[in-house]
Amino acid sequence: MMKIYLIRHSMTEGNRWKRYIGTTDEELCQEGIELIKGREYPKAQRLYVSPMKRCLQTAELIYPGQEMYVIEELAECDFGKFENKNFHELSGDPEYQQWIDSDGSLPFPEGESREEFAERSLQGFEKAIEECRMDGIQTVVFVVHGGTIMSIMERHAYPAGDYFDYQVENGDGYEIVITDGREKYIRRDGECYDNSGRDNLNISCISGIPVRSSAGGSVLAVSSGTADWPSHFFSGKNYSKLFSKE
Repeated sequence: MMKIYLIRHSMTEGNRWKRYIGTTDEELCQEGIELIKGREYPKAQRLYVSPMKRCLQTAELIYPGQEMYVIEELAECDFGKFENKNFHELSGDPEYQQWIDSDGSLPFPEGESREEFAERSLQGFEKAIEECRMDGIQTVVFVVHGGTIMSIMERHAYPAGDYFDYQVENGDGYEIVITDGREKYIRRDGECYDNSGRDNLNISCISGIPVRSSAGGSVLAVSSGTADWPSHFFSGKNYSKLFSKE
């Protein structure tokens, strides 16, 4: 079983003004630095980071001196013509209105589409997870962007939700737990079973709740630790917020 922590970088000046900050390589503002200092984050056996300054700086503040593994694919979305602008500055722009009317499903003009961005983010994430599996890492932290977290959660969170369901504030994030499909699971009746011999099993059962998986691939598990069981284990969720309440 692997515990994964997805942490959004702390606040930048652009974040303070609600701008679309993607390729703009901002550092944290003073408020963002203070926000990080006031919180206690989980420890990491391995630390993966987006190449953007705001993520590198956040990771250094939370995990001073710890080795960082930078993955280019984990960078934020390219917002194209909307980059470094906010709602008020874009108001009246026909392309922006068209994008709003599409509920964010249209590609950003001269930027990425949500599908392209999500695929890139997931490639980086899954590459990191495979490295961790090979090296026996059980607790891994990603310090990345809000959009990157949303893409990962949309693919891997259970019960399944929509991309925008997983928005998080600066400095907040999620714990999500996955298994490699060869572990024992505890049912509501307290009995454990081992699915290692179940060839071509596409549905596993955790706490009596079906969980999405693929044959030979990852099986999603419920949240970690006995302390989490009352609120998360028996609810069948495989994730929880780090700080803010859901």
